[in-house]
Amino acid sequence: MSAPRLTAEFWVAAYLARLRGADIPVFIVARGDATAGAVLVKQSPLDGTAKLFQRSFDPMTGAREWMVLSEGAEGDVDAAIARQRDFDPDLWVIEVEDRAGRHLLDEPGLD
Repeated sequence: MSAPRLTAEFWVAAYLARLRGADIPVFIVARGDATAGAVLVKQSPLDGTAKLFQRSFDPMTGAREWMVLSEGAEGDVDAAIARQRDFDPDLWVIEVEDRAGRHLLDEPGLD
């Protein structure tokens, strides 16, 4: 039996609250499906570069982790987001803007 899953909207709200509690600016760029929409997190250190994270699932171990889907020039990362949104319009896109590169995805409870 698998563990209960949070809705995408609930997870996003909790993630935004955690970021705001750490004084890290964050914005919802695109709202996805409230129940089961996948979530992309773009981290921008405000220097013209960015990283795009997507949660992955290992069916063999059941582990979930955030992997880098794209990184480099911010325009290239934005193009990767656009391609993903064309493929999946129910996708959430969250943008984190922090010069130190913080995104908190590596903290417990966000996998």
